Amino acid sequence: MSQNNSSSLYERKNLLRVPELEQIVPEGSKAFFQFMGEAFSEKAISSRTKELIAVAVTHVTGCPYCIDVHTGKFKKLEGSKEEVVEAILVAGTVNAETVLFHSVNAWNTIDNKVVNELYSTTNLERFAEVQDTKPEAFAAFEQFRKAALAPGAIDAKTKELIAVVVSHVNGCAYSIDVHTKSFKKLGGTEEELIEGLLVGGVANAGYVLTHGINALNAFDYQAGPNPSVTKV
Repeated sequence: MSQNNSSSLYERKNLLRVPELEQIVPEGSKAFFQFMGEAFSEKAISSRTKELIAVAVTHVTGCPYCIDVHTGKFKKLEGSKEEVVEAILVAGTVNAETVLFHSVNAWNTIDNKVVNELYSTTNLERFAEVQDTKPEAFAAFEQFRKAALAPGAIDAKTKELIAVVVSHVNGCAYSIDVHTKSFKKLGGTEEELIEGLLVGGVANAGYVLTHGINALNAFDYQAGPNPSVTKV
């Protein structure tokens, strides 16, 4: 058993405790790493693109370990800073879009239009009404969205695939619908779509599992009396 009494919650050396996780739950760990190996193997999508998708997803989950690991792997596959930044911008615009799209749900509630169906395919028809309340702000967002999704160091099709995966991580049905249709229009295939989603699934699961290191550190930490707690 290793013990970490550092005041830092995230350090690279924490990953040295991963083998402990594997020892505690050997079968589960083995299954996860097999899943990860299969998801990141080169098939319809290159391993390089899969690592770039993982970089975008890890910025959505905000896992310092995962950002460090997947960005490092992408760099080893000759990935560039420009590609990393563009992938992050796609993730950022989809994250913002997820919040903004759901404004139509609030609109329906405010206007007493919700009977039972909460997620109708027609909900987004009301998005223009929402935009009309703050036209300058929404115009600025639309400019950001177009710039983030425009081809650059990353081609438009790959950006839409990243957007699809991030939409699934966010669980936004509106964004999933919009970006999957855009991906298909750009020549995306079902195989590429599912492979991208598998990478998103691994990165999301990895976000949870690697934080098991933090749980071990907290579990093993021998703390004294909490100075912030006073007796009454």
